[in-house]
Amino acid sequence: MALMDFIKKQFIDVIEWTEDSDGTLAWRFPMADREIQNGAMLTVRESQMAVFVNEGQVADVFGPGLHKLTTQTLPVLTNLKNWDKLFASPFKSDVYFFSTRQQVDQRWGTSQPVTIRDAEFGAVRLRAFGNYAFRIADPKLFHTEISGTRERYTVADLDGQLRALMLQHISDAVASAGVPFLDLAANQVEFAAKLQGATAPAFAKIGLALDMVTVQNLSLTEELQKILDQKIGMGMVGNDMGKFMQYQTAQAIPKLAEGAGAGGGSVAGDAIGLGAGVALGQVLAQNLQQGLQGQPAAAPAAPAAPAAPTHDQIMALIEKLGDLKAKGILTDQEFSEKKAELLKKLT
Repeated sequence: MALMDFIKKQFIDVIEWTEDSDGTLAWRFPMADREIQNGAMLTVRESQMAVFVNEGQVADVFGPGLHKLTTQTLPVLTNLKNWDKLFASPFKSDVYFFSTRQQVDQRWGTSQPVTIRDAEFGAVRLRAFGNYAFRIADPKLFHTEISGTRERYTVADLDGQLRALMLQHISDAVASAGVPFLDLAANQVEFAAKLQGATAPAFAKIGLALDMVTVQNLSLTEELQKILDQKIGMGMVGNDMGKFMQYQTAQAIPKLAEGAGAGGGSVAGDAIGLGAGVALGQVLAQNLQQGLQGQPAAAPAAPAAPAAPTHDQIMALIEKLGDLKAKGILTDQEFSEKKAELLKKLT
């Protein structure tokens, strides 16, 4: 009876894997009730690795090439089964193939803005997205940590975990760069290299190599971008009070036009708070035009000279400057200088 059972057994003499589609990382060779014949041929193609697992324990790992499976080529498995060199019977083990080629065009990105500490602006919230490429570098570690005994393990099964690892290390990348956000945004290649360096060790812990990271976009949230635009505008006019008034008038003109179309008195009130009231309107418009042309601000003709700003107008302008300082558009020094200049007009 035992002899008949032995004769009926199906023995495997060729073990190989031809990938039928993209995206498969690990594939278990179908064994069913069959056993591997001693002397069977194992074909491992370029961009593949094969792992023999015996009773739940990784026994041997094979790289690319044609391997004849004998007690000499399976030393670890031979030792586990206590074979001697003359033992030539079939054996049963699980065989897993792993794809070691690059898995390219994998997407990463922030679903919500990420808060980081910036060298120039302090805490900022940014969005970022790009691509990355990875491959299996240690199939034994990947088998024990990730894929396990599943018949097939794909890139899609791992996608969420790898995206999380990329986002988790954005703050580390910014910190290791040691440069302000504006410099990183202007050099996305450098930021991508920092992000790859910060994330690669986490990939290595599960048997993967992070081969490439690209950053396609790095930006602030809409609210912070508006404040940054205002700060850039103020940086262009510097500490010149005349240019400051021109800049504020330029900001107010679109609001005045919009408010006029809607009959909005509140917008006109905002313009007065900016120091662009009716009494100063013509002078400020003229100064704005000349400032844009690089000419010094022109003084009004003597007959048409407007009245000096009132106490209430000066105080309203100081309050507006305080709001700009609170938003981070003006520095403490800029605010103090402009405030002192306005207070002199009250004496």
